Amino acid sequence: MDYAVGVLELRSIARGIEASDAALKSAGIRLISAQPICPGKFELVITGELAQVSAAMDKVKAGFEENLLDAVLLGRIDPAVVKALLGAQPEAKRGALGTIETFTVASVILAADCAVKSADVEILELRTARGMGGKGVVLLTGDVADVTAAVEAGARYAKEQGVFVGQSILGAPHEELWNFL
Repeated sequence: MDYAVGVLELRSIARGIEASDAALKSAGIRLISAQPICPGKFELVITGELAQVSAAMDKVKAGFEENLLDAVLLGRIDPAVVKALLGAQPEAKRGALGTIETFTVASVILAADCAVKSADVEILELRTARGMGGKGVVLLTGDVADVTAAVEAGARYAKEQGVFVGQSILGAPHEELWNFL
């Protein structure tokens, strides 16, 4: 199955909750996130088959146009990215650690997708918006060469879009750091 992810940002929390309900009732989609984010906006992230996600997004765009700040449909997203967005954390081996940080939710999802499609890495964590001022960050692990290639691919995408914040690669992170990631 080809996964799609829809990202919608609304300027009203109350209307965002209504939009989430409308999206869920319009198509067979699954919520990844429906929550307030900084600064007083509402993030709605959905997944499912492309046609279903597109239909749900169209419903929200039509009914909540006055509150819609941004809407991005991301097709053919790697299943590992969707699993990470849903909170599934693999028992990743402790290898190198790579980080990509972006200014937006959609851009970090796409940067993560570029990263996992470019090298043999695992997503350790994919964090979006909440508690980060609307930014996104993806943590990747694997062999040093693969993590380097993946971070470079994801960062390149974010730089091309003008939403890049930062990147890092730790070849051998301190053991104690793993306890906090």
